[in-house]
Amino acid sequence: MGAEPTTPRAGAPSIRARASGRGRLSDRAYHYVREGITRGDFPTGSVLAESDLAKTLGSSRTPVRQALGRLLQEGLLEIGPRRQVIVRGFTPEHREEILLLREALEGVAFTRACEVMTIDEIDYLRLLLIRQRRAATEGREDDFLDLDEQFHLKIVEGARLPILYDLLGQLRGFVRVARLGAPRPTVVLEQVVDEHAEIVDAIEGRDVKSSLAALKTHLRASDYTIAPEDPSPRKEFHAGAGGREA
Repeated sequence: MGAEPTTPRAGAPSIRARASGRGRLSDRAYHYVREGITRGDFPTGSVLAESDLAKTLGSSRTPVRQALGRLLQEGLLEIGPRRQVIVRGFTPEHREEILLLREALEGVAFTRACEVMTIDEIDYLRLLLIRQRRAATEGREDDFLDLDEQFHLKIVEGARLPILYDLLGQLRGFVRVARLGAPRPTVVLEQVVDEHAEIVDAIEGRDVKSSLAALKTHLRASDYTIAPEDPSPRKEFHAGAGGREA
């Protein structure tokens, strides 16, 4: 006869509970490192050591290793010449590729959003615009960028495209890192909000053509766009363009 199954001792966590606990620790480590990268706390080229991160987080190295593995798959990290895990840098060519991908993928979302996004969801976009304009006026750039991310992903969510939502969520990490170090005056941030407002108007009007045109203008003309032939953020301002960077 086979051996009787072992009864867990009283008070001992189940296998499922232990796995759930490890998953939460891994998620915590993932969000900690990802936010550190996208906010510039871990600059490009930084070496991320499992032991140091585990000590900071008060965890074992296993959840940190899992988190770093996810970020390697996403492309925010890469393996350096000494087999170290380092924060990935982005070349002008990378930035141009990100821009092309956003135009294509967000264009799909905008087209669908014009068809299926509800009035309540569109009203929420307008609420995000109010919050974003306030963040711009008060000079809260990190909050502004968080709201910018929410705005674009909310459109994808409203378009009922969950797979695309995940893809663009990953791409937004690249966008945040590519923007690091580029100064954005209040006048430029306010112009970005104006562009967002044009997008919302087009979606509410169910005008696919205008929404795609507004998206292209926004991505190609906004302050975080960096031309491939010029790796530095644009500094020249033109009053005729609303004081934005040229």
